[in-house]
Amino acid sequence: MPQRKYRHLFFDLDHTLWDFDANARATLQQLHLDLKLPERGIADFDAFYDTYIAHNDKLWERYRKGYIRQEELRLKRMWLTLLDFKIADEALSRQLSELFLQLLPTRTLIFPDTKEVLTCLQEKGYGMHMITNGFEQIQHAKLRVSGLDTFFQHIVTSEGSNSLKPQPEIYHYALEKAGATAADSLMIGDSLEVDIAGARGVGMDGVHVNFNGAAQAFAPTYTVTALKQLLAFL
Repeated sequence: MPQRKYRHLFFDLDHTLWDFDANARATLQQLHLDLKLPERGIADFDAFYDTYIAHNDKLWERYRKGYIRQEELRLKRMWLTLLDFKIADEALSRQLSELFLQLLPTRTLIFPDTKEVLTCLQEKGYGMHMITNGFEQIQHAKLRVSGLDTFFQHIVTSEGSNSLKPQPEIYHYALEKAGATAADSLMIGDSLEVDIAGARGVGMDGVHVNFNGAAQAFAPTYTVTALKQLLAFL
């Protein structure tokens, strides 16, 4: 039997296994009603959600580059969203932020075949680990509530490692923690620019989980459009 190339698999969480967009949407939809935002002039939930996503994406990009801190990201995405609807209410922004962070990790929507694929890979004997740019407490809660925590031996967050993908430090930290080398490890994530480029930077192969078939700026080691396709080569 030929020796297999990879011994360790490193997964991203949000947008790769845990459906961040669907879970965030459900959480904000609940808060939109609970906090009576239609009475404050935000009648159109879809417009509210799209505005939040736009601000969240821009602020996460700034956070990844070290321009803003965690606290600023958390509050500002709500503050700027409300401002776009002509609501300058810092107390409401803080309430939205705090409730969102409380409720979001309790959501359990994951992508199709996630548990089946992880079970199969675990049974094949791979070292299973996670590298996520999310916050320590929230990411662990998401994993626990959605029943994914038992699949992973090591869970490395940006907060816990004091670094963020695609910076090389978080990959080196994760590899050392797992007792792995870049040569025998594979990074699996949805973001070509963050997950796969970061892994490539430290000599790791990568799988781009490209659910939507988006154009790719460079060719990763592998591309899949569904998680079950991982089993064709792992």
